[in-house]
Amino acid sequence: MTSPADPPNGAGASGPGLKLLAVTACPTGIAHTYMAAEKLAQAAESLGHSMKVETQGSIGAENVLSDNDVSQADGIIIAADKDVDRSRFIGKRVLVVGVADGIHRPERLIEQVRNAPVYQGDGQEARRGAASAASAASGGGKGRSVTYKALMNGVSYMIPFVVVGGLLIAVSLALGGDTTSKGIVIPDDSFWKTVNDIGSIGFQLMIPALSGYIAYAIADRPGLVPGMVGGWIAAHGELYDSEAGAGFIGAIVTGFLAGYLVLWIKRVKVPKFVQPIMPIIVIPIVATSALGLFFIYVLGEPISWVFERLTDWLGGLTGTSAALLGIILGLMIAFDMGGPVNKTAFLFGAGLVSKNPEVMGACAAAIPVPPLGQGLATLLRRRMFDDQERETGLAALFMGFFGITEGAIPFAAARPARVIPANMLGGAVAGAIAGVASVEDNVPHGGPIVAVLGAVGGVPMFFVAVVVGTAVTALVTIGLMSVGGGGRGSDADADAAGAAEAAEAVSLAPSPADAPVLAGVASGGGAGAASGAMADSSAKAVSVSAAEPRDGGKDAAAPEDEAADQVLSGYLSEQTVKERLAADGKDAAIREMAELLATTGKVADTAELVRAALAREDQGTTGLGEEIAIPHAKTDAVTAPVVGFARSPEGIEWGAPDGTKARLVFMIAVPEAAAGDEHLRILALLSRKLMGVEFRERLLGAADVGAILGVLGEIE
Repeated sequence: MTSPADPPNGAGASGPGLKLLAVTACPTGIAHTYMAAEKLAQAAESLGHSMKVETQGSIGAENVLSDNDVSQADGIIIAADKDVDRSRFIGKRVLVVGVADGIHRPERLIEQVRNAPVYQGDGQEARRGAASAASAASGGGKGRSVTYKALMNGVSYMIPFVVVGGLLIAVSLALGGDTTSKGIVIPDDSFWKTVNDIGSIGFQLMIPALSGYIAYAIADRPGLVPGMVGGWIAAHGELYDSEAGAGFIGAIVTGFLAGYLVLWIKRVKVPKFVQPIMPIIVIPIVATSALGLFFIYVLGEPISWVFERLTDWLGGLTGTSAALLGIILGLMIAFDMGGPVNKTAFLFGAGLVSKNPEVMGACAAAIPVPPLGQGLATLLRRRMFDDQERETGLAALFMGFFGITEGAIPFAAARPARVIPANMLGGAVAGAIAGVASVEDNVPHGGPIVAVLGAVGGVPMFFVAVVVGTAVTALVTIGLMSVGGGGRGSDADADAAGAAEAAEAVSLAPSPADAPVLAGVASGGGAGAASGAMADSSAKAVSVSAAEPRDGGKDAAAPEDEAADQVLSGYLSEQTVKERLAADGKDAAIREMAELLATTGKVADTAELVRAALAREDQGTTGLGEEIAIPHAKTDAVTAPVVGFARSPEGIEWGAPDGTKARLVFMIAVPEAAAGDEHLRILALLSRKLMGVEFRERLLGAADVGAILGVLGEIE
């Protein structure tokens, strides 16, 4: 019988001709997933080994490893920047690295896997965070830190709850609400009360989802339950004698506590007969109980104390300057958006509605500023935000109108050091203006909706306060993002824009509802089979003989179905190939490529296509290394998918992770409605083929457009 310490079934083989397996994956599953797969396969072949690589891309798992593959494998390399299920690899030598290592150091990984530790499935995942951090520190990972990834995972899963819950509440208030002394109230027997209740459930699940999926990203499935339960406790102050919960800040705390608590428990050595029930019974129960009790009896008391002291402090300010009180209330309202500080200010104002409505007036003006300001920022500087954030920004504008401050939480959770100060400054300005102007609010609610429904005294100045506060928040947010490098998550990690991960973070940001699929929850089985069938069924490109005469100025009205002029399933044609780029910079090259695509008649708005492509670059470079750049965009500026290619003999600086200048430039543009599979499939095809050195050399050396099309026709 093989001892656990010994590699079974030849797992420790060290001679040539090894049977190796690999899994490549990245958070968005585009270029780097397939580039790493190609590099590993090429390196294995050159070293005389056989290797099967499973890719977990955004179009699903492909070339899935079977039980038979695993049983016969001498070693397994996981080159991934997201969680990959390792339970099927128990008893095998497993080497876990970042996806960038698979691209830049494939030969070294193949050597290292020979002596990699045998995966036992017991406590090894507890070392994952440290390994990832070490990889990033050594320059190999070049990806975002474990902390950043966990935070973004929680935010991505939280966004649907914020949007669905907030919009349902807003619609129900607008269509079914009545203005009363208790605020905007929906009659209990109304249809809209039911809609409001459904929205409220969504809002209640928002905080547990944030906490739960932060923990899930750190500790995998065993962290999900303690994270979500901890988030629920954080959101419900009545569990620890507080009139307000800890809000989204409390959820972030419980999420990280749950995740690292589970990792710590995984390190504990237990008898072998207990191991099978550890992840499904022991760890969740112990972690959930420990975290829940810790929050209620240790953290809950200070939160309750803060709430009481803030209330008493505000009570002592009622006779002071209206401007000062407005500033303080505005700062508090905008700070934690539903947390104890926000609730303290709101309940203080609500309690004085009948005696001193000016206090609630300052609160009412500040309440909508965070969501309105963040929504406005996504409109003013669209290039600073990804698609998901821009969509969330529109929902935030709607929620802000109805006084739902929580609409700004996704932005604050993603980049707290920039968004929270901007929110607070805008809230303070709005509160101060409303206080000085003696704006009155006669109901305990805020936002423009209360003015529209006639509950506000001093309506003109109320709107002045809201508009000015919103503008301040938006402009400060943009300014802080510009100073700090812009991209999402730069608060959490200065390396958040690491080129290896940014290069493959395609502009079609998946919707939060799709996140489980992208995270690997449904990455196998049917998804893999479907994606494989899709890729296999794509039309094969037709090679063009380099000897055929070509006219570079061919009429744009030529038939587009002429197979001899088209490759990449017809998306790239003679019209969209350019032998030499005139541009010497990235932005100019993108404009030149957009103009090239426009010759097909498929570009309705060239300027908008350029804007969309540059916005994608702001999220992270599309320079993939190996002298390749693939700028791309999904936008309704194009009426059909179209691909262009051009060469730059001197090379263009594109910010590639390996420092090379881009000499081979592809541009992909896909309309919004067709963005899903086509965008991903084209990128996957290109990424795989372009990893071949000989293929790239032939592209660079092709004599004319016809010869270029002949080489590109090999991409299938």
